Amino acid sequence: MRLRLEPRREASRAMLYGTPVLAVALTVLAGILIFSLMGYDGLAAIYQIFVAPIADPYRWQDLFVKAAPLITIALGLAIGFRANVWNIGAEGQYIVGALAGTGVALATWDMEGYWILPAMVAAGILGGLLWAAIPAFLKTRFNVNEILTSLMLTYVAVQLLYYLMRGPWRDPEGYGFPQTRLFSEWQTLPTVVQGTLVHLGVPVAFFLAIVVWVVLSRTVTGFQVRVVGLAPQAARYGGFSARGTVWLTLLTSGAFAGLAGIFEAAGPFQQMTPQFSVNYGFTAIIVAFLGRLHPLGIVLAGMVLAVSYVGGENAQTALGLPYAATGMFQAMMLFFLLAVDILVRYRLRVVMPADLSRPAEARHPHIRQADEGVRTSSTPLDKHRESLSA
Repeated sequence: MRLRLEPRREASRAMLYGTPVLAVALTVLAGILIFSLMGYDGLAAIYQIFVAPIADPYRWQDLFVKAAPLITIALGLAIGFRANVWNIGAEGQYIVGALAGTGVALATWDMEGYWILPAMVAAGILGGLLWAAIPAFLKTRFNVNEILTSLMLTYVAVQLLYYLMRGPWRDPEGYGFPQTRLFSEWQTLPTVVQGTLVHLGVPVAFFLAIVVWVVLSRTVTGFQVRVVGLAPQAARYGGFSARGTVWLTLLTSGAFAGLAGIFEAAGPFQQMTPQFSVNYGFTAIIVAFLGRLHPLGIVLAGMVLAVSYVGGENAQTALGLPYAATGMFQAMMLFFLLAVDILVRYRLRVVMPADLSRPAEARHPHIRQADEGVRTSSTPLDKHRESLSA
């Protein structure tokens, strides 16, 4: 007995939406096996990572807070991915957005006013947008691969963060710790549910998901993005600009990442520290693909990845599991998702030994039919010869 992949006539819609669930299930099974081999209780570790955060209502607020930046960044990335514009540097745009907003916060640290927080948010959006404009310019002007430029700029952003935290932006009253001043009450996001950690960035993330869904499915701009991604030749024939789409999608994803960055700086962190780079920009790539690049799917995928973040903290506290296990889980999820995606276009078939002994034409009726069709069909040359003989 052996397994064989057979191509489908059409992509399977059931598998398109079923493979993300299958990928999560395979990740759980692989996690049990790996943690057991590492000497931990595999089932207990999976319970702490995937079940405990959902079973404990007190941790729900953490799930929403963790999911909000992932959803916001993934929405921007999904717009670009649909147009075949591969922005891998959302982490850098996330950091630069937070730094831009922090710059406004430090400049207005001794001021008061309701205008300060909106100014920080605007600076954060602009910072992420401008950082994404660099790969957009290099792509449209010199045809430089945006995957490389956006990814390399992430490491530049990280070094910029370290420099500012240890240099000009270091808190003068922070006893030498590399971090900025704590933001004032005029510079922090308000909570939308009193007594919890749920800040304004959470409802904004869910609202953005609805906006992106409407734009992608109900507007000409969304149609342009989809056509450029699916059929570039048709898009060119229809008058849609490929360069314009590159600019549009990269700037949008950069703005979304910058917004997520300043929301995190003014929300859970309430200052900037070297630990601000938490790989949300990279994890959002998994969220985008796990959600099938659909805004509503991204919301669900963002919650799943948030569970892994909160669950990783649980497992670290309860079982002593290394925090790196969270990253390993997320990497496995992407690996299994890419692996099982082949089932969308291919069918897995079990071939028995008796079946293998049969002739190839008997095992593949479509080959026999095609062969008969070739033998019975007449070519134009055959028809010409028949007319001459008549």
